[in-house]
Amino acid sequence: MPTPLQALAEHGQSAWIDYLSRPFVRDGDLAGLIDDGIVGVTSNPTIFQGAIAEGDAYDDQLREVMKTETDPKEVFLALAREDIRGACDLFKPVFERGAKTRDGWVSLEVDPNLAHDAAGTIAEARRLWDMVDRSNLFIKIPGTKEGLTAIEETIAGGIPVNVTLLFSLQRHREAAEAYLRGLRRLRDDGGDLATVGSVASFFVSRVDTEADRRLDEIGGHDELKGKLAIANAKLAYQTYKQIFSGPDWEELEAAGASAQRCLWASTSTKNPAYRDVLYVEQLIGPETVNTMPRETIEDVQDHANVENTLERDVDGARATLEQFADAGVDYDDVVAVLEREGVEKFAKSFQELFEGVSAKRDEFVAA
Repeated sequence: MPTPLQALAEHGQSAWIDYLSRPFVRDGDLAGLIDDGIVGVTSNPTIFQGAIAEGDAYDDQLREVMKTETDPKEVFLALAREDIRGACDLFKPVFERGAKTRDGWVSLEVDPNLAHDAAGTIAEARRLWDMVDRSNLFIKIPGTKEGLTAIEETIAGGIPVNVTLLFSLQRHREAAEAYLRGLRRLRDDGGDLATVGSVASFFVSRVDTEADRRLDEIGGHDELKGKLAIANAKLAYQTYKQIFSGPDWEELEAAGASAQRCLWASTSTKNPAYRDVLYVEQLIGPETVNTMPRETIEDVQDHANVENTLERDVDGARATLEQFADAGVDYDDVVAVLEREGVEKFAKSFQELFEGVSAKRDEFVAA
């Protein structure tokens, strides 16, 4: 009898973990999860902030780095590089046995303060790629309007990309098209398409949080609560199937390219009234990724029902979006707000991260 994580793989979905810290890498926890079926990892500034600010796992390296570097961002990158490299090395066997760079990836994010600066994002993506120096590194680039330019340029430069903070069906389509343009340019320049992968991180639970809040403001329509996020993701998967098929895509695929899979992000439920594995159970399907926090992985292993659900009632998903419009919820405004707030939250986490590094520095000086 397969475990739920193993069952996800049997349905063609890759399970990744959204967590990374030095003790997690060094003490064998991550290696144990790889044995259980976790085949990739994502990280974000909030996770790093907590890991560095709390406890003493980074103190020795902090003291060493701060002998020559005082800028908080540079100090953080020196710390993150070691963690990311360690995780990349653990996942290298997964990466090497995967067909067409499918799994074994580790993600590191560009500074979200650059989310609306295409040139700055492109430069930072190259810098982080060179800094980590691992072939199974994904550079996370926000799927903002300016980010689309950065995605194309980064892929064209031969650097794998995790497109993050996607909420909108239109922006998801545009991110996929940017990836394709980058692949064509890389091919035309003589690059190896087999070395470049990408995922489109489509955020889930936050969509329901915002949509449900608006339903409460309007009043009534309780039957729609907890429905928009899943419908939105199901339709994104239909976009994926449409874009990564047909003669044009098959030509790139024959040259070694891999499709930009949908990665379901923010899959822990924020509303305690909802089943804790709701966004895992309802979005299971082939050629997808689900990245989960540690607690959700434990919940999935304990009691998730694993069935192929992603393409059930796609017409119903389209009808759900229409029902929200009829109820007075503006979908375009919902996803625009979520993109803006997502960038702002990640930028705030980066600032808190830098403040935590500075506080550690002051603590060492006072000691």
